[in-house]
Amino acid sequence: MTAPRMDRAVLHSDLNNFYATVEKKLFPDLAGKPIAVCGDREARHGIVLAKSEEAKKFGVKTGDVIWEAERKCPGLIVRPARFPEYVRYSRAVRDIYARYTDLIEPFGIDECWLDVTHSKIFGSGEEIAERIRREVRKELGLTVSVGVSFNKVFAKLASDLKKPDAVTAVTRDNYREKIWPLPVSDLLFVGKATAKKLSAVGIATIGQLAAAEPEFLGRYLGKWGETLSVYARGEDKSPVRNMNESADLKSIGNSVTYREDIYNYEDIKRLLYVLSESVASRLRSSGLGKADTVHLWVRDKELSNYSFQRKVRPTALCGEIAEAAFSLFKSQYTARRAVRGLGVTVSGFDKGVQQLSIDDLAGDYDKKERAERAVGEIRKKYGYSKIQRGIMYEDRSALSMDVRGERLVRPGGVDGEIASQDEGLTETSPFEDE
Repeated sequence: MTAPRMDRAVLHSDLNNFYATVEKKLFPDLAGKPIAVCGDREARHGIVLAKSEEAKKFGVKTGDVIWEAERKCPGLIVRPARFPEYVRYSRAVRDIYARYTDLIEPFGIDECWLDVTHSKIFGSGEEIAERIRREVRKELGLTVSVGVSFNKVFAKLASDLKKPDAVTAVTRDNYREKIWPLPVSDLLFVGKATAKKLSAVGIATIGQLAAAEPEFLGRYLGKWGETLSVYARGEDKSPVRNMNESADLKSIGNSVTYREDIYNYEDIKRLLYVLSESVASRLRSSGLGKADTVHLWVRDKELSNYSFQRKVRPTALCGEIAEAAFSLFKSQYTARRAVRGLGVTVSGFDKGVQQLSIDDLAGDYDKKERAERAVGEIRKKYGYSKIQRGIMYEDRSALSMDVRGERLVRPGGVDGEIASQDEGLTETSPFEDE
């Protein structure tokens, strides 16, 4: 007789008001005061990236422009973002997670999924979640909301149900009561545009989405509609991946959902370089050699997705990967709508077995590779921000972006919420010719 299959125990841990809480740890005199961590006042990114509980009570929201937040909350203390410190605390939290499992999948800097199915020595999923919550608070002075469920999507929803500093379980017995009455916009990856489309056909809650015919959703929203149907019904089976997983890799990539809509080529190129730095660094560390294909993923402000790819000479160089991705964007992205998400991936690894080209014989590739490796060693010793490409200095907020250790796929925005300065409104057409 076959034993019944054990249900998974998946946690989603979400650090509460992360940037603002770290600021209070760094500067104890801020305790009990309304603060907002904001982008550069002098640049286009002068928006609220995170706010404290005290500021939230005044109606301050992620994505508010600074003057708007200050009008809502007289006496609001505005702090600059200190990303290296946030990364340091994020890694310390993950060290606590690693006491219970090695299946830790980052979802941005402040959120992670954990699979504790085989960690029963520490107790049930809920008991492990409580231990993590207590240890993060006691050892680091941060608070987390932890969702516990049998799949990643419901664990994420559970972590949002009670904040701050709480554990919430969504089980097979209660998910219909806890999850299905929620607005469909609460479901992972359902943005404003998708929620609006679903509302137009009478789907306002997750339960209504679960009850809709998958075939209809597929026709109405494309393949993504069928995926959302699976999510709503609690049938997501995607695994929690080890954050250091590298065995038998077919591709290496990174993506980011940016904090505001992007309208010009300069910002696109800058972000593609940030992502390509990560990809090239991981490729060099993987031992897989060079890659001969660059893939570009684009998500526009309406949350439509586009994928393009191009063969390149075998490379592990950031500059070559970024330029190939930027060339793909300029030549293939014809929608001309503002962009919210970008991703760069490489594939076709030579595993260190390669054929020499004219460039190789001339020393062109080796010279560039030595330079990038030297940069990598400096960053390893002194920190990512100590040496930067010139293109980054055109946007000071990009100087703080270290994506080497992060998987930046986000449900949208920064610190768990969508942050858009202008909600897609612009006086000029996106991506006008340079």
